[in-house]
Amino acid sequence: MIITLTESGAPLVKQIGDQIRGLITTGLLAADQRLPSVRQLAGDLGVAPGTVAKAYRSLEAEGFLLTRIGSGTRVSAQACATPRDVLKAAIELAQAGKHAGVSLDDAVRVLHAVWNE
Repeated sequence: MIITLTESGAPLVKQIGDQIRGLITTGLLAADQRLPSVRQLAGDLGVAPGTVAKAYRSLEAEGFLLTRIGSGTRVSAQACATPRDVLKAAIELAQAGKHAGVSLDDAVRVLHAVWNE
């Protein structure tokens, strides 16, 4: 699993959660796929196990993950990938925004504004 932490100022728990959520919604992590143990991922990322555990618990509360003693943490069967046409449009928006010099926050604001039209 590829997770990259940055010094963007965003909390590590949020970075980990956002990236795992992204891997699930883009279909790179499939339903019932097993995630690394808390200790393994913490070691790989160079963070405290409690940081990864907190991210996992948050994603479990959102319905993205399911943790069971003995079988580890897996992607929930209820978590599903974003439809391809929506993913394609998101990629196009990201590319157009980057090309135009629009920040991610501004692009999200635009999306929020047009969502209810």
